[in-house]
Amino acid sequence: MSNELMKEKELTELLRDLVWLNAVIATELIQITENSSQILHKCPPPDSCLRDHQSLRETALLIAERCRPGTALKEHLTNHQ
Repeated sequence: MSNELMKEKELTELLRDLVWLNAVIATELIQITENSSQILHKCPPPDSCLRDHQSLRETALLIAERCRPGTALKEHLTNHQ
């Protein structure tokens, strides 16, 4: 394999890692937002927010799974409260 092809493969893997990591960060920030809202308002976030957040989580998970299938992210998100 040529040096240039190896560099391209390494760059592709790095980009996959970064996209996956950003999806993880996004889902965790959504959870932090929900938890903070619940603590500050002493009640759960509005249903409309929870629905929107769930949709955002699902989108981030699809992106993460496309880049790094088979990680524990899906199971982790399923257990979020």
